[in-house]
Amino acid sequence: MPNIIEITDFLAPELDPYARLTEHQLLNRDEPEKGLFIAESPKVIERALNSGCIPVSLLLERRHITGEAKYIIERCGDIPVYTADFALLTKLTGFKLTRGALCLMHRPHLLSAESVCAGAHRIVILENVMNPTNIGAIFRSAAALNMDAVLLTAGCSDPLYRRAIRVSMGCVFQIPWTFLPNDEQYVELLRQLRFKTAAMALCDDSVSIDHPSLRQEEKLAIILGTEGEGLAKSTIEQCDYTVRIPMSHGVDSLNVAAASAVMFWELSRES
Repeated sequence: MPNIIEITDFLAPELDPYARLTEHQLLNRDEPEKGLFIAESPKVIERALNSGCIPVSLLLERRHITGEAKYIIERCGDIPVYTADFALLTKLTGFKLTRGALCLMHRPHLLSAESVCAGAHRIVILENVMNPTNIGAIFRSAAALNMDAVLLTAGCSDPLYRRAIRVSMGCVFQIPWTFLPNDEQYVELLRQLRFKTAAMALCDDSVSIDHPSLRQEEKLAIILGTEGEGLAKSTIEQCDYTVRIPMSHGVDSLNVAAASAVMFWELSRES
C-alpha cells in the first residue's frame, strides 16, 4: 500500500525541499553524496526512475494519486507520498497552477568523462553555459538529434536544477553526462579520447556547419560557449575546426541553445 500522507500546513517541514530549500542547498556541495534534486511531472519522474535515480518522497495533487502518477507511486515503493489541497499546493508556484507531481530524489553519482564517452561518436561540450533554460534546451536537442553524451565545465549551470530538468523534459536522464575534471585541459583530454574538436565560434577562418569533413569524422566533439561572450580564445585556438552557422538579415549569431539544435541536426541528417 502507498504511504499517503496528508499535508495541511504549507510550513510543514516535509515541504521544505519542495518549497523552501534552494538549489544550492539541495545540491549540498560540502557532502555531494547527500545531494538531492526535484523532478517535476509524471513523465519526467518516470524518465528519472528509468535512468536509475532513487526517489526519496513524492508530492502530488490528489487527482494524480489514482490518475497519472498511479504507476509512479507503484514504482517508488513505500516512500512518503505527500498530498494536499489544491489551494495549498499553488503556494509552491504563486499562482493557480501546480506541477501535478513532484519527486525528491537522490542525486546520482557522477561518472568520469572517460566512462561517459566510451563508445560515443558525437559528443557535446558546454563551456560555462550558465542559464539553466539553455542547459535544458541543449540536452533536449542533444537527445533528440543523436548526440551520444554531454560534458560540462565547472562554470556551467547544473543539469539537475529544477528548471533545467523541466525545460529538457527529462532528457537530462536520457543522455549520459558529467562535469569535466579540469576546465583548462579538457581539449587535450578530448584529444586523448581520440575526438576531433569543433568550436562553434564567429571567426574569419570558420567553416560552415555543412562542411563535409565534419560529418566524415568518426569521433567529433561539438564545443559551445557561454552566453554572450562565447568560447574562450584559448579553447578556439586548440580546436581542429572552428564552425559557424550561416546567417542573414545582419544577424551575427543565435542563442546557444538554438545554435546547438541547428548544429546537431546538420550532423545527424543523412547525406
